[in-house]
Amino acid sequence: MAPHDRTPPSDASGAPDASELVDFAVDLTSQEVLRRAQVMAALGPDWDPMEVLLGEEAAYDLLYSGLDAKQQRLYDDLVAAGVLPSRGDGRAAA
Repeated sequence: MAPHDRTPPSDASGAPDASELVDFAVDLTSQEVLRRAQVMAALGPDWDPMEVLLGEEAAYDLLYSGLDAKQQRLYDDLVAAGVLPSRGDGRAAA
């Protein structure tokens, strides 16, 4: 944040004039770069985003597998309403 040489305006009593806005800016760029670097360091060099994505897809397939008729109807209703994404042919895996 850059220092300001200007003093805030004041009224006749010497109190700051609240009717005029004062410029205030904070640059968070360096903190964001540091945060992202720390996240990547915490993930480690062996982190594979494609492997993670495939694992998530497999978990969703397992989650929606083996549904009974009532659960399948509810699943179909949620897909039709746009709450859940359509998976495969639109039916939960058997």
